[in-house]
Amino acid sequence: MTERGPALNGHDLGHAAGNGHASEAPKPPPGARWGPETALSLHFFGIGEQRMPIELIRAMAHLKWAAAVVNGELGVLPPPVAQAIAEAAARVAEGGFDAEFPLSVWQTGSGTHSHMNVNEVIASLANEAALARRSGLRRVDAHDDVNRGQSSNDVVPSAMHIAALLQTKARLLPALHGLRKALLAQAREHEGLVKLGRTHLQDATPITLGQEFGGYAAQLGLCEAALQAALPAVHALAIGGTAVGTGLNTHPVFGAMVARRLAQRLHLPLVQAPNLFAALAGHEPLVALHGALRMLAVALTKIACDIRLMGSGPRAGLGELRLPANEPGSSMMAGKANPSQIEALTMVCAQVMGHDVALGFAASQGQFEINAYRPLIALNLLDSLRLLADAMGSFTWHCVSGLQPERARLGALTEASLMLGTALAPHIGHALTARVVQRAEADGSTLREAALAIRATTAAHFDLWVDPRRMAGLSDDAGPSAPR
Repeated sequence: MTERGPALNGHDLGHAAGNGHASEAPKPPPGARWGPETALSLHFFGIGEQRMPIELIRAMAHLKWAAAVVNGELGVLPPPVAQAIAEAAARVAEGGFDAEFPLSVWQTGSGTHSHMNVNEVIASLANEAALARRSGLRRVDAHDDVNRGQSSNDVVPSAMHIAALLQTKARLLPALHGLRKALLAQAREHEGLVKLGRTHLQDATPITLGQEFGGYAAQLGLCEAALQAALPAVHALAIGGTAVGTGLNTHPVFGAMVARRLAQRLHLPLVQAPNLFAALAGHEPLVALHGALRMLAVALTKIACDIRLMGSGPRAGLGELRLPANEPGSSMMAGKANPSQIEALTMVCAQVMGHDVALGFAASQGQFEINAYRPLIALNLLDSLRLLADAMGSFTWHCVSGLQPERARLGALTEASLMLGTALAPHIGHALTARVVQRAEADGSTLREAALAIRATTAAHFDLWVDPRRMAGLSDDAGPSAPR
């Protein structure tokens, strides 16, 4: 994959633009495949260091491939021109020319500048190939040929959907499946290992480590279901709506044919949106998809923080889990290991939750037939997909898969818990059970000692009723428990 070159700004291109008239704008530097409209954007929008996500650029190139093929089939473009554009667009979509897309994400809200950047690069590549082959092909034009039957207003939102779907399919869902698999493996391995449950960060009745990890996997199952439920709306593309949704200046079947071609090429169930006015004016499908990402970030934060608490210590914390010590945790305290994978994951989740706020606001700001916050929506959505996929993969490989229970510690904490007294209440009543618990807490005795001291029950009955394994719902053959 070609590296993206450094972004250029107005200073790099010089100050030839003067008072801002297009006729006075700087020209592209030698060797650049982009043209004057890209140069204008570089000159007037040298804002920040964030460039338009390359995933969106490649998605636009996929669309240009399909558009060229369909325009050739419909007789709208001469077959040699359509073929040259399709071949050039495919090369861009494959990532071979990433350095040719230097524009800032902070540009026109329709994404038109980056759309024209794509058109210009594809036209240049098509003309280069024709020259190299000495084919005699007439010069391919970025507007009249590459952009035939299209508008930024239908291409950019369609590309946003395609980019999000490709990232979800190729990266996010595999990472989510991998993490669920690792959590389920921990659940199966420790299904009979009893530990102390906790509510309000206070001792509660027993649970097994397997039950706890099974709950984590189920939370992620709910998140996956939300993601899957959001995808069908994202499969619907705005292509064919052109400027305002009416399909002006394009063939009536162009959009539907482009969607079918892309569906075959990308192995996605893509269709033309049933209402092109809604597809151009609103971004509810992407809001819903990112809402599912926010839900995933919420669940991941809860799971990661639980694991961090169980791994706290190793001697002055809970100390129930041994987290992998992947790298030194301190520049000063020798031998210290920190929950660094958890910290990285929870920072990513915080970023995703912040992205969701900005994305939701941006999507609400469409006026009439277009939303002019599209680059921001694309940036945040694709960044969230990438960050969550990478962070879940790292958390799986470098943390969850290597977790080890501290069996002795789990057993000791369970046996010492005053909440085991909950099992007495059905037999001796709530009030007397409370007296047993308060007595044990006051003098530091065990529950058993306190119960016998105030004659709440007999030793035989106490041992029969207060069984952590049965309290956790385990039968006698449910596997090993923590040592008692």
